[in-house]
Amino acid sequence: MKIIDCHHHYWDPRVNPHPWLTDRPMIPFRYGDYSAICRPWLPEDHARAAAGWDLVASITMEGEWSPADPLGEARWMARLAQEQGTPAAHVGQIWLDRDDCAKVLDGYATLPLTRSVRHKPRSTPRPGMGPGGLADPAYLAGVAALARTPLMFDLQCPWWHLADLARLREVAPDLPVIVNHTGLPADRSPDALVGWRAALEQAAGMGTVYLKISGLGLPGRPWRLEDNRDIIRTAIDIFGPDRAMFGSNFPVDGLCGSFDTIFSGFDAATRDYGAAERAALFHGTAARVYGLDPV
Repeated sequence: MKIIDCHHHYWDPRVNPHPWLTDRPMIPFRYGDYSAICRPWLPEDHARAAAGWDLVASITMEGEWSPADPLGEARWMARLAQEQGTPAAHVGQIWLDRDDCAKVLDGYATLPLTRSVRHKPRSTPRPGMGPGGLADPAYLAGVAALARTPLMFDLQCPWWHLADLARLREVAPDLPVIVNHTGLPADRSPDALVGWRAALEQAAGMGTVYLKISGLGLPGRPWRLEDNRDIIRTAIDIFGPDRAMFGSNFPVDGLCGSFDTIFSGFDAATRDYGAAERAALFHGTAARVYGLDPV
């Protein structure tokens, strides 16, 4: 099976500014202690992790480079792609509610490797605690500016804020949105999963919305198919193979399992799907959405 890893990182905190990887004390993190990933993760590391899989292309995600230089990581990634042939596309950093948003968007026009941008909106710790940053007028003004460019929008927020996509659609009805990390279903209690499924169904009905099935690790336990199979299949049922894609979230999800464990889990969870459906999930959807050469 050819695969495109639709969501992972490259970073080198020895020479580049990633405060969360270098500063101490470490920040609160959903997987707990992340000291094991506070080191360089470069193309050779990713290739080594993916050994045994036919990894034909990679899409890198912004890795919280210093917000003082929002274009710096994308420029570094473009140099990396020129020198090493990877990544095939990049999702850049943006701060939609800052005064420099338009200037940064103009900067991305000179960096064609960057196909999408991400700014994680402010979120609440639990459902029912009010709207998150996705409903903020300043944030939405940045979304409207983004919609006037060729870029897409990668959205990472807990599932209980996906309803605010309706506000986004008011200012950017045609902006392609890629929901990251399966909507973050970290709470696997029955009530939470009912809410997660309803949120994904609502998001899937809002036009050009896609889903990255990734980031499924659970704190304090290894990545296991028995924990994630139903999540994977429910997500595919809702979005369909033509709007869903698989990503490793490496090196972050390396805290939960190996690359082989995670992609073997995707493989096992979809073994009874048709060949065309599996081809879409493993590489076709990512190639089409992010404008990569056919594989």
